[in-house]
Amino acid sequence: ETRDEVLTRHRKEITQLQSKETEMKKAAAKGSKAEQKAKKKQVEEAIAKLSTKLKEKHAQELSSLGYNATNGNENNKGNLDTLVKAIAGVSVSSQAESFKPSKSNKRREKRAQEEAAREQRIKEEQDNTISDRMIESEKLEKKLEPLGLTISEVKPDGHCLYRAVEDQLAQLSDGSSPYNFQRLREMVASYMRSNASEFLPFFSSESEVEEESNDSLMDRFEKYCREVESTAAWGGQLELGALTHCLRRHIMIFSGSFPDVEMGKE
Repeated sequence: ETRDEVLTRHRKEITQLQSKETEMKKAAAKGSKAEQKAKKKQVEEAIAKLSTKLKEKHAQELSSLGYNATNGNENNKGNLDTLVKAIAGVSVSSQAESFKPSKSNKRREKRAQEEAAREQRIKEEQDNTISDRMIESEKLEKKLEPLGLTISEVKPDGHCLYRAVEDQLAQLSDGSSPYNFQRLREMVASYMRSNASEFLPFFSSESEVEEESNDSLMDRFEKYCREVESTAAWGGQLELGALTHCLRRHIMIFSGSFPDVEMGKE
């Protein structure tokens, strides 16, 4: 090969490596931010190795043509790196090269550091939450074991109270509950409407913390009942009280850290 043919091939090989780098970076830009960060680091390391290997190969080939690598003046035409960049017109990023970071790079690095710190805080909070939940579960298991009871996981989708009651009804009915969670919601809303006088005093005290509204207490209570009936609003003491009447059963609420509560004794 002549010098021009060698340099043309070098340019093509460098361009191919750049294309490979772009493809690898696109493939790495998938998954969670933490996964993307890990993949990006792997890509950078892989490209740095490939770039170094390619430069060494090019240096050997140019050396055979009479060009020598020097560590002197950058303007020295014998410097292989300068020659390749000048004639090929392209370069491949490498961690081995040292560049003065631009302001935009500094900002990106700062944002990346802040994002990493934020993800670390979130992870720590999640770890603490998981730890608290595990402690609560362990306490609850110890309380339930002498009673011959176990913990059943329920989907935390806002319907969890009604799903839990549905699960217990299934336990009492040979595996099939007579009411699903949605039907239980409808029954609760209907009972609360029909017996508003029993719930309004408790509803009134709860609604005082809400923002001011021009609607009457009954209008707000009706809105509350519609939410119970047709949304994934969480259920609480009012709904549990209604369920005990609808089902004509006591409901026992066990807790690992707090006293147990029995609803529907009256």
